[in-house]
Amino acid sequence: MAHALAAHPAVKDVRWPGLPSHPGHDVARRQMRDFGGMVAFTLAGGEAAARQVAGAVRLFTLGESLGGVESLLGYPTRMSHAAVVGTPQAVDPSLLRLSVGIEDAADLVADLTQALDAVG
Repeated sequence: MAHALAAHPAVKDVRWPGLPSHPGHDVARRQMRDFGGMVAFTLAGGEAAARQVAGAVRLFTLGESLGGVESLLGYPTRMSHAAVVGTPQAVDPSLLRLSVGIEDAADLVADLTQALDAVG
């Protein structure tokens, strides 16, 4: 999932410790057996692109709490961190978070790709 996101031109940045480019990759590699299913990414198109992708996914369910067996997508600026918008603690409005569930990985990648392709 993270590798597919990192390769997509609509994605600005991917935050997942399994990517060698992640600042905590070496520590995570030493401390973890696997890198987990939580992935965050920002979109080059900013807030408008994030809102469009969040609305275009079909397999990911929009969810504020990321922790089930199903794949969930969170939009912190409008959900979990809405109370801090406009403060120093505000989250980048182009940030989306994924909790990758047990669905087929290829199906999930295809779903995100179709949503990302729509924003360029």
